[in-house]
Formats: sequence, C-alpha cells, structure tokens
Amino acid sequence: MKILVTGAAGFIGYHVSKKLVEAGHEVVGIDNVNDYYDVNLKYARLKELGISREPAGVFNKPVLSNNSAYNFKFIRVNLEDQIELPKIFDSEKFDIVCNLAAQAGVRYSIENPMVYINSNIVGFINLLECCRNNSIKHLVYASSSSVYGLNEKVPFETQDKVDSPISLYAASKKSNELMAHTYSHLFNFPTTGIRFFTVYGPWGRPDMAMSLFTNAIVNNQPIKVFNNGNMERDFTYIDDIVNGVIKIIEKPVKNRLYKIYNIGNNNSVKLLDFIKEIEFNLNTVAQKDLLPMQPGDVERTWANVDDLIKDYDYKPNTSIKTGVKGFIDWYKSFYK
Repeated sequence: MKILVTGAAGFIGYHVSKKLVEAGHEVVGIDNVNDYYDVNLKYARLKELGISREPAGVFNKPVLSNNSAYNFKFIRVNLEDQIELPKIFDSEKFDIVCNLAAQAGVRYSIENPMVYINSNIVGFINLLECCRNNSIKHLVYASSSSVYGLNEKVPFETQDKVDSPISLYAASKKSNELMAHTYSHLFNFPTTGIRFFTVYGPWGRPDMAMSLFTNAIVNNQPIKVFNNGNMERDFTYIDDIVNGVIKIIEKPVKNRLYKIYNIGNNNSVKLLDFIKEIEFNLNTVAQKDLLPMQPGDVERTWANVDDLIKDYDYKPNTSIKTGVKGFIDWYKSFYK
C-alpha cells in the first residue's frame, strides 16, 4: 500500500516508517521538524531512512530516500498548512494515513497552549478534511493515555469515562478522538485511535523520563523524581508499540467505522524499579532529587489491552530488563 506517516521524524513515526518500508510498503513521511527538542536527533532519524539533512530542511519540497532499499519519500510541511497539505494528498494518492504528528509534552502545554491548538487541533482537522476529500481507506491516529486524566480505576479501559483531562495536551488528544468519531459518522470514513502509554526505547525523545534519567546519571547529575517516587507507569518498549501499530495499519477494517484501542505493556511498573534497571545498566547509583507531583501529571497508568489482543493478536512481550538494556546500548552508541 501507499501510506502517509505524519510525524515521520519523531520517535514513534520514525520507527513505524522504517518498519512499513521494510515490509514492502511505499511510504511518504511528513514532519515540520520543529525545535521542541534537539532537531539533530530528528535529522539523525531521517538519515537512517536515507534522507539527507539539507534537502529535508526545505519546506514543501519532496525528498527521495538515497537508500535504494527504502521506498521512502520525505516532505517537510506543517500539518495545519491548508494550502500545501491538500496538494500533497492530491499528488500522492495515499491508501492509508497514519497520523503520529503532534505537539507532544504534558508540561510544555501548560506554558505554550497555542502551539497545541495549532498543531493538535487545527492540524488534525486539516488532516481529516484531506482524508475525506481523497477517499482515504483508513486513518490510524495517535491518541494518548493522558486522556484518562484523574481516572483512579486501573487498569484503564477504553470504555472508561475520559471527561477529566488535567492538561491541554490531554484535552487536545481527546478532541482528536471526538473529531475522528464525527468524521466517521458523517462521511462513512473509517478511523482508529490508539492511546499510547509510556513509550521508550532507542531513538527516544530526550524530554522523556528514560532519556532524562540516563543523561543525568551519565553526567553525574541528580535525577528529578516527582511525587517522591510514588509513581507507576505502563512502560512500553518501542518494538511492541510498532508491532501493534503495523497490525492495525495492515489489517483491513471490517464492519466498523470508529474504534479506540489502548496500546501498552499491559502492566504497571514502579518508577523506582524502572530507575533501578537504568542504574544496573549504567553500573551507577543515581542521585535522586525527590520532588512533589507536577501539574498535569498522574500517579499511575496501566493499559488494559484486551481489545487489541482479541482483534489483532497483539503481544507486548518486551520486559523492562530487556527494554532498558536496548535503550542504554543505543544511547551509549549514539551519544558516544
């Protein structure tokens, strides 16, 4: 199939693009390569897909991969660009769209709300319009575990109410789900939302706990441990996430127009146990700066993935021990 992957220079978008190309699909990746975190990491991901940095820095100009084994094209564009994005859809004729582009970060949304409105709300409705005007067979899009907000019941189930978001990021993701439902209903257009839980692994975002902890420990600096360490997360290794996303993209949609799935490790891990695994792999004991809970944060996440197991035979099977080692090995190699 010919598949559009938005956010292709991002953590999950890069891995999904790579796996789709290796599976024989034709992939067009788009990203605006913003500076929310180090753009050098984003360009390094694109380089793995055969895209050179200089051409990729130009907006609205398609760049073909220089890796002959990769049927991949990259276009730098803003998702909210109502002139250029429709042109891309008109010229490329996609079968499937996988939307992994968004302004990420819970805490950043508290200080920079308009960035989230433009990217996550305006950008998403622009994408929906492009999809329905070009007869896209299926839109698969990223949502987030943050939509569960103050939900105290665990594990989180997609049937739970999600009416209490505690960050604008979470509210924007819930808005995406509502907009997708509306388009599925009005235009007979299949959409599938995926609520990602805490994703980590090689090429991970430097603003997330895995990278922040590792970088601080390596540089002999204290790590910030919020809520005095009384936190639990459904840490999910990137390979398990990508395998689930690929299954949803490749399996034809039958007898339904709208669906939401959780995608996680189906387990909740104590933050301090996660840190211990990082310490073990770095052979160092971290200095811990115990801090109160941050605005927009929640104490515990845990994904019920029964629906994904039933519909797609999803099997998250990477242990924390294996996953943390995989990240640390990549970190040492990349940042040597």
